[in-house]
Amino acid sequence: MADMELTELFQLVGRRFRHGYARLLEPLGLSPGQARALRVLDDAERPLRMVRLAEELRIVPRSLTPVVDALEEAGLARRQVDPANRRSTLVVITPEGRDLAARARDARRQAGGELFAVLSEEQREQLRGLLSLVDAQFR
Repeated sequence: MADMELTELFQLVGRRFRHGYARLLEPLGLSPGQARALRVLDDAERPLRMVRLAEELRIVPRSLTPVVDALEEAGLARRQVDPANRRSTLVVITPEGRDLAARARDARRQAGGELFAVLSEEQREQLRGLLSLVDAQFR
């Protein structure tokens, strides 16, 4: 029973974060999925193939198409043929996309700051360490 309570609490806190983050992304015109894709593209050293971007986002490639379509329509990313393999498509972040990725990162930090404001800095560090330990077992 204690494990179930912990998982339910973890899900509840995650849901609260997602709702707060989505609220802060709304004025930017981004969904959380679009913000994640921009973050991955912004962090990449070079344009990513669609398949690689899907892997980084841990989604199936067909689920990525509408995300990239929306980013492209907004002028935040563009597709181009991969010169190394003309059958592959690269996704290139635009300067506007980089700017919005930075603003989305700020929104993410703000959402986390609001969520964890009740914790002291020491408690935040302890929680970060515990979550890192749990995450490390799956890497």
